Amino acid sequence: MSIIGWIILGLLAGAIAKVLLPGRDPGGLVGTTLTGIIGAFLGGWISSRFLDRPISNDFYDTATWVAAIGGSLVLLIVYRLLFGNSRERR
Repeated sequence: MSIIGWIILGLLAGAIAKVLLPGRDPGGLVGTTLTGIIGAFLGGWISSRFLDRPISNDFYDTATWVAAIGGSLVLLIVYRLLFGNSRERR
């Protein structure tokens, strides 16, 4: 996959993760994209390391999307555990 493919995958995976886990998170287009891209790498690493299922570099592979969305969800959950109360409205 090219850099553009990773950016598109990251944007969509981050957006899907935020829809599945709504709340106050660092956001905007750039934040969502970075969450998705980092989540894709994290999900791919978890999948290959612990589940013994390496991820292919194909954009249309279902396992790639599941890993990217799952990794993004993990990032959002960790972010909320670490910084959940600091983003409260005052």
